[in-house]
Amino acid sequence: MKKRHNENMSLSEALKEFVDTNKLQKGLDKIDVQEAWVNLMGNGVNNYTTNVQLKNSTLYVQLSSSVLREELSYGKEKIINLLNESLGKPLIKSLVLS
Repeated sequence: MKKRHNENMSLSEALKEFVDTNKLQKGLDKIDVQEAWVNLMGNGVNNYTTNVQLKNSTLYVQLSSSVLREELSYGKEKIINLLNESLGKPLIKSLVLS
């Protein structure tokens, strides 16, 4: 843990420093991706989504409907772009639907 800073620091700066110091960004990104999936895909897709995981730059999504999986596979690039836009940074490079 670093020593206290003598100058005043805003709360956002303190939280950013804490996240950087403790290397928590990857874990936060994984949670952000799961939330973005839920928000962007809507109830129709979320009802059939069983698991969403980000590993490195690949998003793995497990679906319980083979028909939906096939339908979503046609728009993988669009889904990746929408998720990255929602996250505000290019975290996802590929999407694996299973």
